Amino acid sequence: MTATPDIRIGSDDLARCAWVGDDVEYRRYHDEEWGHPLHGDRALFEKMSLEGFQAGLSWITILRKRPRFREVFAGFEAEAIAGFGQDDIERLMTDAGIIRNRLKIEATISNARLLLELERGELDTLLWSFAPPAGRPRPRDFSEVPATTPDSVALSKALRRRGFRFVGPTTMYALMQSAGMVDDHVVGCWRASA
Repeated sequence: MTATPDIRIGSDDLARCAWVGDDVEYRRYHDEEWGHPLHGDRALFEKMSLEGFQAGLSWITILRKRPRFREVFAGFEAEAIAGFGQDDIERLMTDAGIIRNRLKIEATISNARLLLELERGELDTLLWSFAPPAGRPRPRDFSEVPATTPDSVALSKALRRRGFRFVGPTTMYALMQSAGMVDDHVVGCWRASA
């Protein structure tokens, strides 16, 4: 395999999606998380929250800050976050270890409260109900990877109807990729054949 604009050969001689670059954390994320099916309300709530924080930023920024996000957001346990009040918002707004965006912080708290209104497993079922059927053609290059799809638009609308925030169609497509609802590893990437 030779490198292309869409494939990069790592120091370990594995061909990967070129967006990984040389960053060790990005490589780990690409190899171990991105495109792997993820289930469970807590795990999916974390992904949904972090994708919301990522809006307008690079994903590597979120990955580097994820340990601190997990710490200050109580491991993304909805019961704990739902109890956050104004003092917690002010505390989070001073924490340089996370993205200090008041609207995104407030949305995470509000979304946690909404999650508690759902039955156990309902968020998982809801999100995965928008996953496209298996067998969709693998992208040959990144020009074939969309920013949104009809499925991500429908998922965004379904979540917004329930009151969830920072769940736009582009953010939801990124969630679908990161949670393995879609697999956009391009042809030639070692993960594409795994």
